[in-house]
Amino acid sequence: MRITIKIGSNVLTRKDGSLDVTRMSALVDQVADLRAQGHEIILVSSGAVASGRSELKHIVHDLDSVDQRQLFSAVGQAKLMNRYFEMFREYGIAVGQVLTTKENFLDNEHRKNQENCLRVMLENGVLPIVNENDTVSITELMFTDNDELSGLIAQMTDSHLLIILSNIDGLFTGNPADPHSELVRTVTPGQDVSGYIRLDKSSAGRGGMQSKSSVAARAAEAGIGVLIANGKRENILLCLLSDRSATPCTEFLVR
Repeated sequence: MRITIKIGSNVLTRKDGSLDVTRMSALVDQVADLRAQGHEIILVSSGAVASGRSELKHIVHDLDSVDQRQLFSAVGQAKLMNRYFEMFREYGIAVGQVLTTKENFLDNEHRKNQENCLRVMLENGVLPIVNENDTVSITELMFTDNDELSGLIAQMTDSHLLIILSNIDGLFTGNPADPHSELVRTVTPGQDVSGYIRLDKSSAGRGGMQSKSSVAARAAEAGIGVLIANGKRENILLCLLSDRSATPCTEFLVR
């Protein structure tokens, strides 16, 4: 299968905002295993802004939100990609960075160029690692979050499956911290899940479960199966592919 995997900021960062290299390495191991099984993988990876923020703790003067995002992402993206490069190189896997903006999906020529870039990378065994280009994006042209980006990339590459990794197991009937809340195992086409969704967003990223559910529903409508799962669980990717029924997750079913 061709699988798009989105890794959220809360999966890749520790509580202090620094990059969780151990978790990142575990996910790289699993992606390498999936590729060895014959799957094509596209990664949509968050973590650049958080990575840059932890690297630039010495900054003391005030910056507005746009300046902060540009500065932290510029430094953090380089750090993030260097980590991926070194980790995947141990498996003999070449990686390529794809930085994009919402504008690239709105303009037909830009979209075709981006689509061609991803196709060439996949055809030549290069693992695409996609992220929003926060250094040049402005508020009006930003993706809602990388959940939105992952859905667009999954459709652009005709992926069979989209896996969205968060720091919780999926969609719950209430607050995930409430022992009375239950994990929603499947969402059928057209099912209204708005009553289950809390409106608060993740601490490290811009998204939340509302965004993930909306993206998942649109991707499923386009014929792409979607799984929302906890990226901090051990061997989560391998478990989702080998024994989904025994693995905590929410699956959005296609028509």
